[in-house]
Amino acid sequence: MDSIRIGCASAFWGDSNAAATQLVERGDLDYLVFDYLSEITMSILAAKRRRDPNAGYAEDFVSHALAPVLGEIKARGIRVISNAGGINPAACRDALAEAAAAAGVEFNIAIVTGDDLMVGRERLASSITPSPGEGPMPGRPVSMNAYLGAPGIVAALADGADIVITGRCVDSAVALAPLVHEFGWAWDDYDRLAQGSLAGHIIECGCQCTGGNFTDWHLVADGYADMGYPIVEVEASGDFVVTKPANTGGLVSPHTVGEQMLYEIGDPRAYLLPDVACDFTRVRLEQVGDDRVSVCGATGRAPNADYKISATYMDGYRCTALFVVGGIDAAAKAHCIADSILARCERLFADAGLAPFAAREIDALGSEAMYGAQAQAGAVATREVVAKIAVRHEKREALELFTREIAEAATGMAPGLTGFFGGRPSVSPVIRLYSCFVPKAEVPVTVEMQSVARAVPVATDGGFEPQTLSDTIGTDVWQADTDAVAVPLVRLALARSGDKGDAANIGVIARDPAYLPYLRAALTDAAVAAYFEHFLDGEVVHWELPGSASMNFLLTRVLGGGGIASLRADPQGKCLGQMLLNFPIPVPAALAARLA
Repeated sequence: MDSIRIGCASAFWGDSNAAATQLVERGDLDYLVFDYLSEITMSILAAKRRRDPNAGYAEDFVSHALAPVLGEIKARGIRVISNAGGINPAACRDALAEAAAAAGVEFNIAIVTGDDLMVGRERLASSITPSPGEGPMPGRPVSMNAYLGAPGIVAALADGADIVITGRCVDSAVALAPLVHEFGWAWDDYDRLAQGSLAGHIIECGCQCTGGNFTDWHLVADGYADMGYPIVEVEASGDFVVTKPANTGGLVSPHTVGEQMLYEIGDPRAYLLPDVACDFTRVRLEQVGDDRVSVCGATGRAPNADYKISATYMDGYRCTALFVVGGIDAAAKAHCIADSILARCERLFADAGLAPFAAREIDALGSEAMYGAQAQAGAVATREVVAKIAVRHEKREALELFTREIAEAATGMAPGLTGFFGGRPSVSPVIRLYSCFVPKAEVPVTVEMQSVARAVPVATDGGFEPQTLSDTIGTDVWQADTDAVAVPLVRLALARSGDKGDAANIGVIARDPAYLPYLRAALTDAAVAAYFEHFLDGEVVHWELPGSASMNFLLTRVLGGGGIASLRADPQGKCLGQMLLNFPIPVPAALAARLA
């Protein structure tokens, strides 16, 4: 093939059921890929499999995404790759085979295994290296999975698989693998592997590169009801174009693609994947047609010798209560009510011999509670808020007592309390993430098709140390003059944020490269840390990407534990980028006048 068209129909478990149909019928695809897994999803699937040995995979992949289009996929010769296997790829394969038989079609379905390390974790104990900031491995993990790369999928495609189902792999591998297979890329052709991995990274979050979650959302809003899902057209050189099916909603522009490129990548000089260490600092994005953006310039180095391991473990229980408070001083009343409920509960805990809450979080949502000192004065005086009380405790019975004590506030505390969302809140387990590394040589990868399994060779040589890389931050920094005027960051740049465990990533793209000196002067690590000081328990560091006139900030220990472990209103840091867009940036008065 001169080029390959790959469409992504799922960014997470819960994405639109209409995506696969749109791409199959209107995308003119060679490959259809799906990404279902996150760290939290893996723990949910592990719990499901403990209850039912035939569970543990993303059932929606079979019943809602593929089943309606299996006939079309067969007729059009589209090959399918997905990590929907979760922790039970074999059960996913069997369910899909049944669905195909019911549809009157037949596929060669392969599974890739080796990522699930729960059975062999004792054997691996001496080989585990904790990630920076982590302590020893928890004694009883709920799940433990290696982020595999593309070799197992490539082997399955070479064996003739029409559909490949994996367990945990890096999200971009489902797109990189068909490129390696079709173009015959070598495993040490690191620049092409980096470009292919970038193509996978751009589409792995579905509509986030076609206008979803976009800073300039008003440019896209009229297409939300029928958003176009992403397609990459990749050439043998590795260069590619991002697009979407014709006559669908959304927007493909250097800004929509650029926001996704920066999403959750950490150090853009060293985006570390199992098959390649990517450098995105010189990537160039160019509009080459309506809803068509060309992408080139990613480079690569040898990956390191370890797989990243994601383990999850139980850490007590949590509960969140939500109710409306209205009237004068609504925010103050909400805090008073919440504080009183918690004080009452802890008195009852003491009477019952229970410890105090392990953690608590109170927010008056609607009063700019997430903004801390940056909140606008008028928001604090709002006359309606949603009170949120989130708590953690090591004992389920303590939180069940908490759920019974909330309703009393409606008659025994401040006026204006109403609208308990969903009635009495439920108690759920806290699943906490633990990250570490294990040598690749200790993790055998296997591909199985038609009851025949074979081992897949994976390179296990070491790579490089990211801290040895040269800095990419530009030196052209504006020195504010006496007529400087502060404008909000949104006038000069776009921003998007997301999480990695308890860390958050904020990508900032200059609307014009000429604005970078102003951004460098104002958006220092210290200034961003001060802006988020009410959240931040770690540090802030950033890098620049000269090719796309952008900056990428990493904030560590900023999400209250992240994921299910966090009690925050924004446990995944999705709002941090939006909040940063209000950051004041001094610019020359003449420029401020043009931007007004």
